Amino acid sequence: MTPIDETIAAIRPIDAKAMAEARAHQDRLTKPRGSLGVLEDVAVRLAGIAAVCPPPLPTPAALAIFAADHGVHARGVSPWPQEVTAQMVANFTAGGAVANAFAAQVGATVTVVDVGVAVDLPPAPGLISYKVAYGTADLSQGPAMTAEQTRQALAAGAGVARDLVAAGHRCLITGDMGIANTTASAALICAFTGRDAESVTGRGTGIDDAMHRHKIEVVRQALPANGISPAGAVPTGPEEALRVLAAVGGLEHAAIAGFVLGAAAERVPVILDGVIAGSAALAAAALAPDVTGYCVAGHRSAEPGHAAALAHLGLRPLVDLELRLGEGTGGLLAQPLVAAAARVMREVATFDAAGVAEKKP
Repeated sequence: MTPIDETIAAIRPIDAKAMAEARAHQDRLTKPRGSLGVLEDVAVRLAGIAAVCPPPLPTPAALAIFAADHGVHARGVSPWPQEVTAQMVANFTAGGAVANAFAAQVGATVTVVDVGVAVDLPPAPGLISYKVAYGTADLSQGPAMTAEQTRQALAAGAGVARDLVAAGHRCLITGDMGIANTTASAALICAFTGRDAESVTGRGTGIDDAMHRHKIEVVRQALPANGISPAGAVPTGPEEALRVLAAVGGLEHAAIAGFVLGAAAERVPVILDGVIAGSAALAAAALAPDVTGYCVAGHRSAEPGHAAALAHLGLRPLVDLELRLGEGTGGLLAQPLVAAAARVMREVATFDAAGVAEKKP
C-alpha cells in the first residue's frame, strides 16, 4: 500500500454511540434544549470524532498553510503576479500576514508547507519543504498534475497532519497560498458537484468583469480538456477521484485533501477554511466518504463555489463574514467557537447536579 492508501484505510466512521450520548447529555444541561443551535451539533460531532462523551477540548490548534503555484496563471486569470506566492510564504514565516495575527489571537501555531511553489525557497522558521514540483501544468490544456505527483502531495498533507497530532495538537486548520488557485478550485467544484462554471467561479482576489468572464471560460475549457463532462455526472470511486484531482486541481489542493484525510485517520477535527479547502475536501470525500464526519466548516467564503462545495459535503459554516482572503483566516476565526462547543459539554452543569428545576412537560 502507498502512504496515502494506508491513511485512507485507517479512517473509520465517527462514533454513533458517542454522538447519541452527547446529544442526550446536551439535553440534560442547564439550558433549554437546542438553545445553543449549531454549537450543539458541533459538540455532538466532536464526541463522534473522539469516540467519547464529553469530547476532549480541541486545543491546542495548529494551522497548516500549503503553498503552490499554478500553470493556469499564464492564462491571465489573476491580476497578481505569480511571484506573490513566494513573497507571501516569506510574509507568513516572518509573522506578518493576517493569518499570523488571527493565529496569535486564538493561540494556534502556524506551519507553512511548500508543496509546489515555482521557485526554491530559503529555509525559514516554520517552513517545511515537501516540494513535489515547481507549480502545476496549465489545467485548461490538459492534466495539471500526474497521478504520481498527486499522490505525493496527498501523502505530504497527510504526513503534516500526522506530525502535528504527534506533537500534541488536537485541532487542525487548513490554510492555503497560491496565486490563481481559485481557478483550480472552481474547476474542482464543477467536476465534483456537477455545477456549471459560471455558477461557481468567483472573483478571487478581486478581478474586473472582463477578467471574470475570461476566468469562467478558462474553467469551462478545463473540463472537456481533461475528459470531464461539464455539468455532468460527478466522479465515483477513488480512482476517478484521483484522476479528477490530478486533472484540474493544484498541488496545495491535493495536499489539503491529504491533510483532511490525515486528520480523520488520527481522529481529530479539522476546521476547513474557504473555497480552496472546500474544493480540496470534495476530493478527500470522494477518496474516503467517511472523512466528512471529521470536518467542521469554519466559514462561508464570498466565493460562490464555496457554498456549492459545502452544500455537497453537507456542512454548515459557523461564520459568514464575506471573507475571501484564504490563508486559513476563516478557519482560525471559527476555532474558538469549536472549542466553546466542547467546553460546554465538559463544564456546564446538568439540571440534577445544579439543583435546577426542568421545564414542565
